[in-house]
Amino acid sequence: MNIQQKENYTLFTSQSSVLSEVLNTLSEALQKHTRENIVLQISDNLNITVNNFSVFLNIASEKKANKTSFVLIIKSLNIDDLPEEINIVPTLQEAEDILEMENIERELGF
Repeated sequence: MNIQQKENYTLFTSQSSVLSEVLNTLSEALQKHTRENIVLQISDNLNITVNNFSVFLNIASEKKANKTSFVLIIKSLNIDDLPEEINIVPTLQEAEDILEMENIERELGF
């Protein structure tokens, strides 16, 4: 997993096609980035279904409790079929837009 520190977030990029590998690596890395906004860009070759996205609910909940954001980038699935509790977008630009909107919401007290 590639980790890049950006100005307002940390970008995790995984090219793995195995979900368990992505989750194990991500879990370890998140322990070092508890107070940061996280964007996870996962490979379009990742063997994942709509039902598998529930594994990211805990991460999203923890980040929200810490007043930070968690956004997934994946292009290969229809976003409308995925859980609304997780921020899922097809591009990095959209992920950055989500982070900005959530930061504004936190500043306004929502």
